[in-house]
Amino acid sequence: MALPRLGNHDVRRVHRRLRRVVDGRAGPGPRRPRDRVQQAPPELEDRLLQHGGADPQLLHHGEGGPGHLHALTPVSLSPREPGGEGGEGHGQGTSSPSTEITREKSNEEDSVEDAVEDALEDDRLRLIFTCCHPSLPPEAHVALTLREVCGLTTEEIARAFLVTPATLAQRIVRAKAKIRETRIPYEVPSPQELPVRLGAVLHVIYLVFNEGYSAAAGREVTRAELTGEAIRLGRLLAELQADSEALGPEVIGLLSLMLLQESRHAARTSPTGELILLENQDRSLWNREQIAEGVALLEKALKSHRFGAYTLQAAIAAVHAEAQSTAVTDWRQIVALYDRLLRIHPSPVVQLNRAVAVAMSDGPEIGLKLIDALLEDGELANYYLAHSARADMYRRLGRTSEARSSYEKALALTQQEPERQFLQERIRQLN
Repeated sequence: MALPRLGNHDVRRVHRRLRRVVDGRAGPGPRRPRDRVQQAPPELEDRLLQHGGADPQLLHHGEGGPGHLHALTPVSLSPREPGGEGGEGHGQGTSSPSTEITREKSNEEDSVEDAVEDALEDDRLRLIFTCCHPSLPPEAHVALTLREVCGLTTEEIARAFLVTPATLAQRIVRAKAKIRETRIPYEVPSPQELPVRLGAVLHVIYLVFNEGYSAAAGREVTRAELTGEAIRLGRLLAELQADSEALGPEVIGLLSLMLLQESRHAARTSPTGELILLENQDRSLWNREQIAEGVALLEKALKSHRFGAYTLQAAIAAVHAEAQSTAVTDWRQIVALYDRLLRIHPSPVVQLNRAVAVAMSDGPEIGLKLIDALLEDGELANYYLAHSARADMYRRLGRTSEARSSYEKALALTQQEPERQFLQERIRQLN
């Protein structure tokens, strides 16, 4: 098929690289890292170590933050300086000294604001590496990051984890006590430590994005503040990668994946909040700039031949992004990419996604057999999307009674209101 051009990036190059990935043929110079190690300022220690915390905007009270700003004094221009009498640009239309003073003051203020923003971002990097320290239990990593980096309330996080607020609060309190008692350092790890520490951070950013992309509960399909935060954290890690080769291609692979998925945001729900499936989305609403950036990052990650699960998922998202419709999507290529993904990241959820792709490629009967086998294993028994996928196979095969039963099981397992409305409408249509 004819592949569309996305901004300044030609997806044909990525398409060829994906073919090499499917066939099994694929798998800047170092700079000295900046010193990012410092003790957490008292305000941030309070936020980490006291239950409840404070507003995440307090992060910028580290070194170089607004608490350290001084009044700016404009520097006067002498008549011989550029812009003054006898300087470059002298003559009609030359800016007055007062104009140049104002401009210089504005430039200085911009520079200070940039410095403040850099300090804030450095603080966020240190904070997420602290929240994801290997001394803390894995379940605490996401909870702490959502609480301290993303600013969610305990109640919001508890809904995402499907636990009570009291249970979640105890989890956070224990993690903060561990930070205090073991004096976990507030720092970005050294280049030597980064390979060991990076996986947990990428995993947490991925989970934060997923909660924003498809909220576990509530009235909204998505939470833009979480997907935005995850993408911003991904960009920070990508910038850190310029300082160290230790991070590897999965940093940009994850950023590519998030951008490609987020590019569909405007098309995923109706103006009144109803869920719109991929096959029914208005693709003219997809964000072409995010797709172009995601494709460019994907190409860079694929060139490394050292990519992993995030890059392969980004490759799958790119195949969707390059297709003009569901009908002309290269489902066989998607199945092949899932096969590669399963070899390095075996998971029943990945198997479920592969089964749906097989159904789109080879028909719902074959897809149904794969989904039935997964549900018989029991690991996806309480995963509503598995029952919803099975229901869709039954529906496409005309097996109405079995489709209704599976939709009802899926409905009983989800707490997200738009998903519930979608499933209820499917059941109504079958009736």
